Amino acid sequence: MIHADSAGLEKLDRTTCYALLATVPIGRIVFTEAALPAIQPVNFVLDGDDVIIRTGVGSKLAQAARSAVVAFEGDQYDEAALTGWSVVLVGRAEPVGDEAERHRLSTLGLTPWAPGDRPHFIRIRPEIVRGRRIVSRPDAL
Repeated sequence: MIHADSAGLEKLDRTTCYALLATVPIGRIVFTEAALPAIQPVNFVLDGDDVIIRTGVGSKLAQAARSAVVAFEGDQYDEAALTGWSVVLVGRAEPVGDEAERHRLSTLGLTPWAPGDRPHFIRIRPEIVRGRRIVSRPDAL
């Protein structure tokens, strides 16, 4: 049975949200910069339920994400079929300081797409997981 929200979008359970996120290489992190919301695209990897991203040590994102509440969003859509999904995670971002843990994370296959050195790992531990999917409309074709 499909559970829909007030807009008619399918509400996704936690398991489905993570399964969908695992299929895309890029997401967006929403954080606070100079007391304003900022959004940055990042490539990521899932480590269990946590989102792992890499950044430069002195980057704005690394500074802003220190013990901050952030949002992370991944999505996919098919313009021709008018279908798609979006998953949003909300939780605390923490820098990964433990050397053994950084080494373990470096084996997960997360290679930064952006140029430059990105030795800094950030872990997002989601507390809220929400997803919605637009299912195909009969009149879309």
